[in-house]
Parts: sequence; structure tokens; C-alpha cells
Amino acid sequence: MKVSEIMTQTVITVRGSQTIAEAARLMKEYDLYTLIVERRHAEDAYGILTESDIIKKVAAYGRDPRRIRVYEAMTKPCIVLNPDLSVEYAARLFANADIRSAPVIRDELLGIISATDILVKSNFLEEPREHSLAREIEQAVREARRICAEKGHNAPECKVAWDIVEELQAEAAHQRAERLEKTALEQYLEEFPEASSSFDLDNWCSG
Repeated sequence: MKVSEIMTQTVITVRGSQTIAEAARLMKEYDLYTLIVERRHAEDAYGILTESDIIKKVAAYGRDPRRIRVYEAMTKPCIVLNPDLSVEYAARLFANADIRSAPVIRDELLGIISATDILVKSNFLEEPREHSLAREIEQAVREARRICAEKGHNAPECKVAWDIVEELQAEAAHQRAERLEKTALEQYLEEFPEASSSFDLDNWCSG
């Protein structure tokens, strides 16, 4: 699934010049934990203000939220996501950056995605990426073998087909944080050693 499939399209924004009290009222009114801070102009970056920001930077110090401005507590620039990014990579970005939400942007603000969206709306429970990726690899290997059998080991189509296999296997290895002991191509070349001269194994993911 893509970020665009599970994001929330209705986004409540706030200006950096507004007070924390005004931002908190918006959060309460719309039952939100996050507000996106509007850009001042086309080249400006988006900001983000979270419930945690207000607690840590205002409430924890007893500061008057009617006197503190959004720009004093927000994060800017903030991490943004492309709507075409896969959900698993969005989740990984959330984990690595220790964030719970991010605006979805392609030239303009399209929506917002949260950790809750990933948990509730995505299909990672029913269809883990490792399962679908394993099927893609199996299919790609069969297709590569078919193409090479029909067109020969030296055919450009044969090399392209194995490129696809290796890219998929590299992605799977990266997800598992494991190094492949032997790729599908290396197994293929053990069966057909005469094809070895057509491939530069130094460029492949387990080489």
C-alpha cells in the first residue's frame, strides 16, 4: 500500500504567528494531536506542531500559552512524505526519526499520515511486505529463467530480467537487515556456468 491510500486528506493548519492557546483549541475542537504549520510563501518549508511539543515546551515550564507563538514550539522544517511512498518505508522513517506523524506533500500539502493510520488503515497485518516480496521474487526468477532460455544468456533481455531479480532480493535482504549468502543469479550460474561470462558478479548485491 502507498501513503496516499491511508493518509488523512483533511488537514487542519495553523499559522506560525498564532498563539499556542489558539493551536490547542484547534486540537481540542477537531480531536487532533498534530497541526501542520502553514508556509509563508511558495519556497518556505512546512512546519509541524504536536501535542507533545506543547506539553514539553510550554506546559512543562508553566509558560502562558496565550503569549507563546506557534513558531516558538513547532518543528520546522519537518519530515515530509511523498504520497507514492510505500507504507512500510513510511513506518521505517517514523521509527528512525522517532516521529508519530508527517505531512504528505507533492508540490502542495495533500494530507497527513500518522502512526495510527499505519496501524489501523494499512494491510501490513493481513499482507506483510515480506510475503508479497517473496512472491515477487519467485515470479521474477521464473521470468528471468524463461527469458534466458528463449533468448540466450548473452541477450540484453536476459540481463535486464536478472537485474530485476537482484533488485528485489536486495530489497528483501535490506528489510531483514541480512546479507544474502547466495543470490538467485548465483544459483542460476551454478546450473549454467557457461553463462558466467555474460554477468559481472562484482556489481551484484551479494558479491
